Amino acid sequence: MNSPQRQGFPSSILWVLVALTLGWGFNWPMIKLALSEVPVLSFRSVCLLGGAAGLFAIAAYKRLPLRVPHGLWHRLLLFTLFNITVWNLCITYGIGYMSSGRAAILAFTMPVWSVPLSAWFLHERITSRRVLGVALGMFAMLLLLSSELQAVRAAPKGTLLILGGALSWALGTVLMKRYPVDLPVTTLTAWQLLLGGVPIYAGALAFDLPRLHPLTLWPAVAFAYNVLIAFVFCYWAWYKVVTSVPVGVSSLSTLMIPVVGVFSGMLVLGEQPHWQDFVALALVLMALATVMLPPGVRRTIFSRRRGLR
Repeated sequence: MNSPQRQGFPSSILWVLVALTLGWGFNWPMIKLALSEVPVLSFRSVCLLGGAAGLFAIAAYKRLPLRVPHGLWHRLLLFTLFNITVWNLCITYGIGYMSSGRAAILAFTMPVWSVPLSAWFLHERITSRRVLGVALGMFAMLLLLSSELQAVRAAPKGTLLILGGALSWALGTVLMKRYPVDLPVTTLTAWQLLLGGVPIYAGALAFDLPRLHPLTLWPAVAFAYNVLIAFVFCYWAWYKVVTSVPVGVSSLSTLMIPVVGVFSGMLVLGEQPHWQDFVALALVLMALATVMLPPGVRRTIFSRRRGLR
């Protein structure tokens, strides 16, 4: 059987990637909207607990194994720390300093870190097409940020927090592949959400209780979206992708998410589009083609292009 790396992105889970892209892309303005009325730690605590409860319920309904295999708790806690705890703290605090679209762009610089980390820890080969994919994707991110550079420089703390979250997510993804835990994706995701939130739950109980109040309609809708879509479904979808393909492929496959984040920010928060947004979209689509299409299809496309010249 050929490996996913040789075949490109498996067609059997392509729907998972599409749904993940839309779900997490639209979530960036939803985070901003929810945080307008909910303290950061309380917001993330409910998201993590709600996501974990939903996934444990699904796992129990499907009669999936729920117990972590003996002797593997240390592995689970290690990559959960980076995938969930550090990532969520960095993103939810960092987004308060900038627009949702800008935060999404910075967060999805993750492939810059994950591709060399996967080569180091997992001995994944850094192929020319992965380098091309990262280059195209990062050029698209820089293009999207070009109209926002002054705002980014004005909020260095937010920029560092978001970039720190991206690095943490990349490291957690690589560690999860390096030190696998033999559990179904649904159960593995549920445990990560539950355990990764422990420091966040403690902070919410210590600092946020006096600041809680009933929510108005749209922040409440955004809150529900985060729990049901971003945490129950999208986290499951992400770990499904990560466990199905090499890290270099899964990382590059996320590049469309910040583009959706930028355009959804325009729709939900009224941000105005620029020409850079549309050029970046084209670049991201080309970056995705470097890992999504099987090698034979890419060779056919390029040979046809040469034949037309």
